[in-house]
Amino acid sequence: MNIPEQYQIKSLIHQNSYLVNGELKAWSGESSEVYSTISSTENYAPTLLGTIPTLGEKEALEAMDAAVNAYNKGQGLWPTMKVKDRIACMETFVAEMKTKRDEVVKLLMWEIGKTLPDSEKEFDRTVDYIYDTIEEYKQLDRDNAKFEENDGVYAHIRRGPLGVVLCLGPYNYPLNETFALLIPALIMGNTTIFKPAKLGVLLISPLLEAFQSSFPKGVVNIIYGRGRTVATPIMQSGKVDVLALIGNSKSANALQNEHPKSNRLRLVLGLEAKNPAIVLKDADLDLAIDECITGSTSFNGQRCTALKIVYVHEAIVDEFNKRFSERVDALKFGNPWEAEVKLTPLPEPDKPQYIQELIDDALAKGAKILNEKGGETTENYIFPAVLYPVNKEMRVFQEEQFGPVIPVLSFKDIDEPLDDMAESNYGQQVSLFGSDIKTLAPLIDTLVNLVCRVNLNSSCQRGPDVYPFTGRKDSAVATLSVHDALRSFSIRTFVASKNNDYNNAILKNLLDSKASNFVSTDYIL
Repeated sequence: MNIPEQYQIKSLIHQNSYLVNGELKAWSGESSEVYSTISSTENYAPTLLGTIPTLGEKEALEAMDAAVNAYNKGQGLWPTMKVKDRIACMETFVAEMKTKRDEVVKLLMWEIGKTLPDSEKEFDRTVDYIYDTIEEYKQLDRDNAKFEENDGVYAHIRRGPLGVVLCLGPYNYPLNETFALLIPALIMGNTTIFKPAKLGVLLISPLLEAFQSSFPKGVVNIIYGRGRTVATPIMQSGKVDVLALIGNSKSANALQNEHPKSNRLRLVLGLEAKNPAIVLKDADLDLAIDECITGSTSFNGQRCTALKIVYVHEAIVDEFNKRFSERVDALKFGNPWEAEVKLTPLPEPDKPQYIQELIDDALAKGAKILNEKGGETTENYIFPAVLYPVNKEMRVFQEEQFGPVIPVLSFKDIDEPLDDMAESNYGQQVSLFGSDIKTLAPLIDTLVNLVCRVNLNSSCQRGPDVYPFTGRKDSAVATLSVHDALRSFSIRTFVASKNNDYNNAILKNLLDSKASNFVSTDYIL
């Protein structure tokens, strides 16, 4: 196996500590081995990358107590800190983070099979996200650095933290989407318990010391282990104020139900989706095929924003299928660091078998594999299969496949895909391909009420990060974007006083003395 030297795994990463209460605590108990499905030998075998602690309930509750104590009923150093000082901590962290780029990018490739360009993009995009969040927080603080008066009452309205946040990220974007939860939660003054995803877990190791040195003790607590073992007792304690999770709705429901006071629990959830493409008969086929290739095959379809079902008007479906299938077969499969590679090993060892089950079910119910390479299987991959015709009885229609299989349906009446979307459990995004505005206008007006983003002649995606990222039904709770995430992890809170000489003199003294970190009209540059 010819692996470029800079991407070789030359020594195992034995993560034998975890971060609690500002201390990297040594762990000598049970550990779990971390494997990559990418082989480093000529004869295929998974590659051992290292080990992580298998923590238990005791360590989980220890982390929770550290976060609770750091918040200290809202009196802790972090929630009461001046905005500019919290920003300074975040700037210290991101400066340290940037020095670990090569290590994190290499682990992204090995742990989850993400291509080199996409791994680099994930790291750089995350750094940009942190800087953008800092700038947005400054603007939010500037906008709130004032008093307003109504009906004889002065009000100083700002945003305050919610409390303790349990943060659980996904394996497909273990850095970017995890930090899209963690960073805004932190900067708004919350304290956190963070458990890395089941895959993409070692790539957090190079950042542990940066977390430890950049934030006050107990503000960031990082634990390892099985979600059921460590997250469940944390939720059962009732001391978590926010569940921030990107993953599966079943996991979100299970954890939410463990909380004894679920009415108190704020949810920030990014969940699954079954985003469709709708290709109208007047669509630019070249453009539609380009975008559907990107949407359905990028990172092997392992994205909540991936196109997971393609509706094509019956007048053009044969031409679409022929050209689309040829394009899928032309995609290059290889290891993440190889030039021009588009398809890479699947990080979950059992995923090829699951995709094969979907294919077999569809074939048994009348579908055909349209592309020659469709369903070809190796030890760590199954080549994307373009399936047609697909119907509602097939599992591939009903389930979010989260992997390399592409179901195609033809339609005659636009109500067919619209009815399916209305009946679906999901409502994140749609890709709409067409050009006739008389057709597009009423369609757009309907689609914006079924999903939260309509992509006109383009594939579904999350970014740019300044745009809202959310969903309807089982696809999301709350909104993530640079702007919205700060609001999702905070609450409007204010000081009010009647407009009279006595109160006004006190407010003036508060402002002049700068004794309060909350009552302030300082303008952050």
